[in-house]
Amino acid sequence: MAHVFVSRGLAGDALDRLTEAGHDVDLWTGNLPPHPTELRDHVAAAHGLLTTLTERVDEQLLDAAPQLQVIANYAVGFDNIDIAAAEARGVAVGVTPDVLTDATADLTFALLLAAARRLPEAAAAVTEGRWRSFETQAWLGADVTGQTIAIVGGAGRIGGAVARRARGFSMTTIIVGRNDNLHEALAQADFVSLHAPLTPATHHLIDDAALHAVKRGAILVNTGRGGLVDQVALARALHDGRLAAAALDVTDPEPLPVDDPLLAAPNVLVLPHIGSATHTTRAKMAHLTVDNLLAGLDGRPLPHPAAASKK
Repeated sequence: MAHVFVSRGLAGDALDRLTEAGHDVDLWTGNLPPHPTELRDHVAAAHGLLTTLTERVDEQLLDAAPQLQVIANYAVGFDNIDIAAAEARGVAVGVTPDVLTDATADLTFALLLAAARRLPEAAAAVTEGRWRSFETQAWLGADVTGQTIAIVGGAGRIGGAVARRARGFSMTTIIVGRNDNLHEALAQADFVSLHAPLTPATHHLIDDAALHAVKRGAILVNTGRGGLVDQVALARALHDGRLAAAALDVTDPEPLPVDDPLLAAPNVLVLPHIGSATHTTRAKMAHLTVDNLLAGLDGRPLPHPAAASKK
């Protein structure tokens, strides 16, 4: 029997498979993630660890868990985990690829449409009693059909799914990969959608220089990682009118403090990282995570290793 610490309750019944396999499950029941000290205390005797992107797994945490065999990250990405440090200690790391592609692509387009048609402002006008009549000049937004979208990060799983949805709106799609000219693409695009992984090379990829290169009046959507965007520069671009709007499902940090200057910028819509938040997707993610845990605890290769996602 192995001891597994699970840092958050999950949708569906996937965790039952751990107990059915005879493992001891220590489930964190708090509404907020465990504090780093609490996390360290709970992994001290753990053979398996289930984490979310909120938990930082670094050398110090790994040193505090000498029996740890496997980390199953409840996410497609793994920038919260020091992969090199885990590999050096023989700890396998798994992720949940593919499963959230459509849910995140759907949300990307929901954000794009909401920002383009100024839906949050229009809805607020109704609830705040400012809707007086049919108004010919109020809440005018941007066309989506037939416009140009730059998909930054290449045509990977989610970027490719967004491109397929864009074709349904007869949009011209510019795929911006690692070796493509980002600023040239930004100058042409009416919409910019971010799907690049967060690495040292892509940190603040959308900085002040990129935002000066962007086509005036464009709309930025980020469902990738918050660190892709310099949020101070983004707030300036919104105040200056260089960007018509920004719609974000990810920020840096998360959660974004309520007094963060970005939230005071005009035409910004921020969601609490809900790209994968459908019942079906979250349940599938939980099962993939448990698949990784069970394999790692049995000494078998992980079905969904982080190492494969790095290639």
